[in-house]
Amino acid sequence: MDNAQNNAPQKHRSKDFWGFPVTHFSYFFTWAIVFGYLTLWLEQQAHFNGVEAGMVFSMMSGISLIFQPIFGIISDRLVMKKNLVITIAAAMILIGPYFQWLFKPLLGVNSMFAAIITGIYLSFVLNGGVSVIEQYVQRASLTNGFEYGHSRMGGSLAGAVAALVGGRLFLWSPNSIFWACTVAAIVLTCCFVFSDKIHWDNVAAAGEDTSNKLDVKQIGSIFKLRNFWILSLFYMGTSAIYDVFDQQFIIFFKSFFHAAAQGTLAYSYMTSAQTALEFLLMIPMPWIINKIGSRNGLICYGVILTIRIIGSALVPSLPFIIILRLLAGLEMPLLLVSIMKYIAGAFDLRLYATVYALSSNFAKQISVFFFSSFAGKLYDQIGFQHTYLILGIIVGVVTLICAFTLTKEDPVQAGEVKEAKN
Repeated sequence: MDNAQNNAPQKHRSKDFWGFPVTHFSYFFTWAIVFGYLTLWLEQQAHFNGVEAGMVFSMMSGISLIFQPIFGIISDRLVMKKNLVITIAAAMILIGPYFQWLFKPLLGVNSMFAAIITGIYLSFVLNGGVSVIEQYVQRASLTNGFEYGHSRMGGSLAGAVAALVGGRLFLWSPNSIFWACTVAAIVLTCCFVFSDKIHWDNVAAAGEDTSNKLDVKQIGSIFKLRNFWILSLFYMGTSAIYDVFDQQFIIFFKSFFHAAAQGTLAYSYMTSAQTALEFLLMIPMPWIINKIGSRNGLICYGVILTIRIIGSALVPSLPFIIILRLLAGLEMPLLLVSIMKYIAGAFDLRLYATVYALSSNFAKQISVFFFSSFAGKLYDQIGFQHTYLILGIIVGVVTLICAFTLTKEDPVQAGEVKEAKN
């Protein structure tokens, strides 16, 4: 009976898979546009300095600390019901109107007030909402029988497209990048409403049977797990630093060019190449992680990130900076596939969304909240290179600690190997 249940999703894989890459594409197109060009927009349109831009990102991360645990608990209760994901997608449609008509009036009142309101809104749809979207597709992969990493290729393709068109849209009209996000959000909403079919006959594979039994005691048990805290430390010291490193990287990159427009266009091409590489590596990455193990995949990610950040500090030449940036195309597939499999294999699947939200997002956003303002001040005071050196050392130390302390996952439970037939 178990074998029949496991084989059921396989029969419908091609029929019910393709909506999910489109979901990933439309959501992460908006993500790539906002995080790729918001700093530049704040610098040129709102005339923010490094500290003020860092404050906006700090507020986004800080406010998301409220959303993350709530979203995790709600997601574990809803499992495959679409109430929350549709709400987030619909709210994302308002990005264009917000930055076109509301941001500058809010800025006229007070810059801190504008940062807080922007932080609340973007936290809901991005910093907080990302864990909801990701865990939903991951659980869909369990019910429908496909590899999450192959659906996530849509997100990688979105990054490449966003980088390719984002620079041109920004040069044409800065506000147009946000209207492109609105269009993508409309597609996302339509995907959730009309597509993304779920195999309800196999929904138990995603934790449906226990979703209604969640209580404070069960959720609290997560905090007693040593491995939960180690995983949280890993995200605070690696993935959070990755975000901080990238927040104002475009300004650092443009410093190698005499004309700002030339630097913006070159950044667009480089990021497109990076995300194209990410897209291609997403194809074999599930197989690679199944071979080396998701824990080892996380450690490899930390090592590569350390090399990239410290390398940017020590060898500040344009060709080398471009090569290091392209390494991010390897980092993301490693992290995205590894973390989904690792949580499934090292924790109780019934609390998958809560663990993912708290360790991989809540803890990460705490780190981003503090490091964004900290790094913003360092950029202004000691420059990008010295700041990158400090950030790279932090990543290296945390990766080394976690290499010896992260618990090995159960490869069968993680989906890295198939359970032996009796």
